[in-house]
Formats: sequence, C-alpha cells, structure tokens
Amino acid sequence: MGYKHRQTGYLGVVVLGWMLLIGGLVFMLADDEDPAGLWTMGVVFVVVAVTVLWFNSLTVTVDGGQVQARFGPGWPKRIIETRDIIGFKQVRNKWYYGFGIRGIPGGWMYNVWGLDAVELDLASGKKFRIGTDEPEDLVAALSAYTALRAG
Repeated sequence: MGYKHRQTGYLGVVVLGWMLLIGGLVFMLADDEDPAGLWTMGVVFVVVAVTVLWFNSLTVTVDGGQVQARFGPGWPKRIIETRDIIGFKQVRNKWYYGFGIRGIPGGWMYNVWGLDAVELDLASGKKFRIGTDEPEDLVAALSAYTALRAG
C-alpha cells in the first residue's frame, strides 16, 4: 500500500469568490449598449476560473517506485523514480516562493497552499520541492519506499 494525499489550495477558492462578487457587480452595473466589454470580461473570467480550478489541488503519490506530484485533473504532473532520489528533507518555503509551479534556487517547486514542503535531492543535482500540509507523512512514505533516511 502506497502513500496518496490530495491537498486543496484555499487561495484559489478566495480568488474565485472575489471574481464572482466583482463580476456580478460589473454585470449588474454594465451598460447594455456595450456588449463587447461584457463578452471580453466574461472570457477573461472563464479563463481565470478554469486556471484557478485546474491548479487548486495537488495530489502526491508515492508507490510503485515513483513519486508523482500532479495538479488538478492530472496535468501538469511530475514523475520521479525513487531510484533517482539521493536524499530528502522536510523544509519550510520562503513566503515569496508563492504557489503553483515555481522555479526555486537549484530546481523546481509544486505548491498549492502553505509553507511546508519536502525537498527531494535528485541524482541529476537538481532539487524538487513538493508543498504539502502533511510533510511528516510524506517523509515517512519516502523513507519506506526508498532506501534513504530523511536528511
């Protein structure tokens, strides 16, 4: 039995709520003689809403010799073979690293909410950080599925 955890990002929910509120007000106050402006705003709203919902959750799986981190419905995702992991540790992200897919010093990060993460040291010399609200459980799963200890 492997490890699987899905974390939901609350920032997306807040952004979507504010968009609904502001969008509703704009539609109520809009000039009926300028439908192009409403259509443009509607298209922007749909694009932002789909993007927020797409990147609003991160599922992390450790099983079958792989670590997977995938957003929303499954893409984008990162698959790392456990044999390519030479070390890992629980870390705390700097607040300005933000959320989503981010370049960080030495590698990449996937994060949807919070500052806790687990950093994987890869055989390639790169780092990959996985944001999680249960870093201890992810470290335990990595310890069980690799021949390594958290360092």
